[in-house]
Amino acid sequence: MNPQECEAAFYEALEKADLEAMMGVWADDEEIICVHPGGPRLVGHAAVREAWRLVFQAGTRLTVQVGQVVAMQSMMMTTHCVHEFIALKGEARPVAPVVATNVYVRSGNGWKMLLHHSSPSPKPEPPVTQPAGATHPKVLH
Repeated sequence: MNPQECEAAFYEALEKADLEAMMGVWADDEEIICVHPGGPRLVGHAAVREAWRLVFQAGTRLTVQVGQVVAMQSMMMTTHCVHEFIALKGEARPVAPVVATNVYVRSGNGWKMLLHHSSPSPKPEPPVTQPAGATHPKVLH
């Protein structure tokens, strides 16, 4: 399995709420890390598995479209920074977009997820209007 296939399997497991398939994409390394939007950092198989179990147990079914992928790859590790457009299953309009970083590591069993960190995407800032006659943008620190 290459990193793109691993990522596709991750999102398929998420959409199907399939805990076994979800955990099948994760590395065997006990230092795996998962951060859900607004949630704490979860480290290790037991914590990651329990968090996904609770997400799936809630019964909300999602559809996820992944876009704007920025990928950085080396021989042993790949990082994908993506936008996730998540909607409730059956609804066309996505809820607020999420920014996610997925890190994959090459193992003896192919590529596996080492880290999934997602957070709400900030809303675009409104354009800054300049006072009449201003020649430089106003910068606030």
